[in-house]
Amino acid sequence: MTLKLEKITKAIDGVTHIKATSLILEPGHFNVLLGQTGAGKTSLIKMMAGLDPIVSGQMFMDGQDVTKLSTQKRNISLVHQFFVNYPHMTVYDNIASPLKVAGMAKSEIQGRVEEAADILQLRPMLNRRPQELSGGQQQRTALARAIAKESRAVFLDEPLANLDYKLREELREQLPELFAGRGAVVIYATSEPEEALLLGGKTALMDDGTVTQFGPTAQIYRNPHNLASAQVFSSPPINIATVTKQGANITLDKSTSWGLTGDATNLQDGQYTVAIRPNHIVPHQTGDTSVTLTGTVLVTELSGSESSAHFDMGHNTWVSLAHGTHPYEISATRDFYMDTSNCFYFAPDGTIVA
Repeated sequence: MTLKLEKITKAIDGVTHIKATSLILEPGHFNVLLGQTGAGKTSLIKMMAGLDPIVSGQMFMDGQDVTKLSTQKRNISLVHQFFVNYPHMTVYDNIASPLKVAGMAKSEIQGRVEEAADILQLRPMLNRRPQELSGGQQQRTALARAIAKESRAVFLDEPLANLDYKLREELREQLPELFAGRGAVVIYATSEPEEALLLGGKTALMDDGTVTQFGPTAQIYRNPHNLASAQVFSSPPINIATVTKQGANITLDKSTSWGLTGDATNLQDGQYTVAIRPNHIVPHQTGDTSVTLTGTVLVTELSGSESSAHFDMGHNTWVSLAHGTHPYEISATRDFYMDTSNCFYFAPDGTIVA
């Protein structure tokens, strides 16, 4: 099964929310929609699911034009970030509900429900009602319903957003296995770059209702085509600044410059935008390609095994993200070290040049 979008758009009261979007989404891997809140991920999912109308363009499922078909006739499943289960039904009946609507035989329903329940470890809860379940168990029920239905396309709209950290980690690891070999096109929306990398497959980066880049997830991470793509695929936000190229050197400010290597040496002299992810700016020397950045520490955060620091360099406020615990002092001036070999360079129009 292949899901194909041809220049589909969405508009409300004359305001375009999804600009002309063309994608080919295939089974066998996750298709991730990655973007910040408001980027258009949910709007695009609603259009593909038939919940919102497509203003222009076409959508095909296995070559069939389904642009005007209702949600029911598209044979899809949708799992939200909220636990959408019927409170008056048992877990068994929640999982079985779309199968009953389809008029499936009781014996086949039972087989599918029990198979999905076993995969999601819900067999002991089949006679319970949703209010008797934890948040993780409720979301597992919604996922089991999607698996049991054996839909042609499964839309997962930030399904782990409302779960605690441990449950998110567990389900995130299990999700690719849950849908492996089922032949469905799986579309997963998230605002977390780390989640996209963990799920693998292919990723469509979204910004302001536009897909800025689409392809294998790891490849996009390593090679963003433009500044918008680089900004979407970075958490904490990627550090950017205006730099000047002259000869074989780049100057960030009067006190910070470094030599260029590779294709970057062929750039014409002039101004560019440099971008570098926070994990390539650390509080210790890392190698021959490092340059020193001196700044005033504004904010520090400790998250698990990582330390981050926001620091002010006068014209720019940047972020460092380093493994381990580091004793940053607020308002103190200190040195950070940037690995220039991991810098991206963009032209004034945002296209990547090196």
